Parts: sequence; C-alpha cells; structure tokens
Amino acid sequence: MPGHIKKTSGPDPDPSPWLEVKEHIREAQKKKAYDPKHSVWVPNTDKEVGGYFEGICADEIKYDTFTAGKKLSVTVNGEVKTFKADTVCQVNPAKFDCSEDMADLTFLGDACVLWNSVVRYQNELIYTYSGLFCIAINPYKRYPIYTLRTMEIYMGKRRSECWPHIFGVAEAAYQGMNNSGTNQSILITGESGAGKTENTKKVITYLAMVATGAGGAAKKDTKKVSLEDQIVATNPILESYGNAKTARNDNSSRFGKFIRIHFTASGKLCGCDIVSYLLEKSRITEQQEVERSYHIFYQLLQPYGDNICEGGLRAKCFVSSDIYDYIYVSQGKTKVDSIDDDEELLYTEDAFNVLGFGEQEKFDCYVLTAGVMTCGGIVYETKGRDDQAELASVAPETYAGKAAAAFGCNADRKSVV
Repeated sequence: MPGHIKKTSGPDPDPSPWLEVKEHIREAQKKKAYDPKHSVWVPNTDKEVGGYFEGICADEIKYDTFTAGKKLSVTVNGEVKTFKADTVCQVNPAKFDCSEDMADLTFLGDACVLWNSVVRYQNELIYTYSGLFCIAINPYKRYPIYTLRTMEIYMGKRRSECWPHIFGVAEAAYQGMNNSGTNQSILITGESGAGKTENTKKVITYLAMVATGAGGAAKKDTKKVSLEDQIVATNPILESYGNAKTARNDNSSRFGKFIRIHFTASGKLCGCDIVSYLLEKSRITEQQEVERSYHIFYQLLQPYGDNICEGGLRAKCFVSSDIYDYIYVSQGKTKVDSIDDDEELLYTEDAFNVLGFGEQEKFDCYVLTAGVMTCGGIVYETKGRDDQAELASVAPETYAGKAAAAFGCNADRKSVV
C-alpha cells in the first residue's frame, strides 16, 4: 500500500501499544506450560507446510542431548515421535517470549527465533532487533508508529534506550555519521511484500526530519519548498513509475535503488541523489492475470487529471478514460483495492511541483508515458506477398497518430516496417 496517507487533525496518537511489551502480555506469558528439562522444539514432519511444534522430550536435557547422530523420543500433541537430535532445539523460558532483541535469548535455534517473532507479531509488535539487525514483519495494516510524536522518541537516543523500530536504526546511522565523521549505510532487504519500500520511505522521512530538528517543519517559510520536502517528494514519483501490483504485493518495487543522502559537517541536510537499476521492463507490455503494470499508466486516466491543466490531462496525453483501450496495460488487474489511483495521481502531481519540475517538463513525462501505453494498439498489416507491413491509417484519431503526437514525431515515418 502506498504510504501517502496524511493525518487529518488532532494530536498524534500514542504509539506505545504497538512498540512496548505491555504488562498484560507478560502476565499471559507466565501461564505458558514450560519444563526446563524436557521442553523442546521439533520440526514439522510435513515438509511442504514446514514450521515447528513444541513437545516434551522423554530424556532429560543435558549438555550432549542434541549431539548429531543421536535420536530422541518426543511427545508432540499426545503422540510419541522419533527425531534426529540435531534437528531438535531447546525451548526458551516463557519470560523470554516477546524479547525486543533476539540476542537476549538463551537458546538461538531457528525455532526459537521464529517463535519470538511470531509472539511479537501476534501482539502487534512488528519490529524486533537481532543484534545489529532490525527485523520487520509486514502487518498489512496501518499502525500509528511513524508520526512526528514517534520520531521524537528516537531523536538523540541510543538504540538500546528505545523500543525496536526502523527509526532506531536510522538514528544510530545518523549518530554514527556525526560522531565518527564517516559514511553510514542502511541495507533494507527482504522478499516481495516484506515492506522494503515502506521502510525505505520511513528512513528517508526520519533523516529529513532529524537533520532539520523537530521544529524545523513548523518554522520554515511555507512559500519556499525546503530540501527535506524535496527529498521526501521523490517517493511518490519513484513509486508511480517503478512500482506495480504483483501476486504477493499491491505496491511492489520492480527496480532496485541506491539512495545517497548528503549532510554537512554539522549534520544538516544538504542534498540527495538516487541511482536506480534493473527496472522490470517486460512488465510494460505484459502482465500475469493477477498482476498489474506500473501505477502511472492507471493514474493518467483518472478524473483528477481534469484539474491539472486546461482541457484535462487525458486530452493532453491523447488517451481515453477506458483502460481496456490499451492492451499493453490491461492484460491483468486494472484496479487494486488498496490503491486509489485518482488520489495517487494527486500525490504524483504534487511531488513533481515540489521537486521543481517546470510545466513543460512535467507534461513531457506524462505525455511520453501515455505514448508508450498507446503503442500497444498499433497494428501493421501485410499487403499481398510483400515482406513489408504498413499501417492502414496514420490519422490523428488512430493509435499510430496518437502515439506519434505523444512522441512529437511524424506518423508517416512509423508506417512501414
């Protein structure tokens, strides 16, 4: 889901219910059955499902219990099963459930790490530290943990002083840069739908805020666009032109990006550059049934475009209001429930303006994009036994005529192949 939803009014809500392990969670953990000498994790024998079950080992756990080559009898859900010892892992005491840092766990097997993540996720705690790393699990819903009130919790604090959060990682990098005078890097990685795009946006927003001070946004001249606003405004444009719906993610980045944010010696924001690479170009002309092409194609046909320029954006781009007129972008899904394309066009338009695009530059981007979409309707016809094919017509109302107009070229030059 694109993250451009703005808070309407009133103070920011308290973020602690989604960041702090509350006392009622601790009390519930104490009720969990646990035998320190027999409780173990065993792998699910169904390899397709995977995961682990908690069971009771018949033998008392000792220092050599899990030695490779041994076999252990474990009672799982009332049934006694035999497992290889090196696939079994001891269970942590219940007091370690919901640990903020995996490094604090007594036992660090795969099952222990997975269980701690599951317990935190079930209690709507989506961030967990694991040593130097921060693990984020996408909740697929919005929590109020990215507000200015939340940012102020992490500003100037050490990571260990606050609850796990991507802001803690960003603050540690910012402090490391200021204290050591050396460049810092934050690597955000994960599978499709894990939340890489959203967390990247949060890091950029936090650094833009912390480098100007918490009150900077309120004190600045509202008539002048600040550098931090411009850096944050790159996100809607990058998402419009580089993100698309996939089978697993409604707002998946289909390209990689390396973002460099520059600061002065005193820690003030002074610039930013973005290197993008490996754009999935094949998606422009073909999509699977449950997928969609890049968001910008669908934004161009939205009603909000009528307010952007005289005559409307669709007329300026030589496109209709029916997405099914364009085969390149209508082979899969054309609408996504979690995305309002009309609203997203508003954010894209605002971002172009904040970044200082001139009117002609901005409309050049829109019109050229529409031209690419229009090319899918061009059909060449062979005549007789001639090896060449040509267009039946290049009139202004044809796909060929509209594409040529969008590209600013003569349609006759595209009439023969």
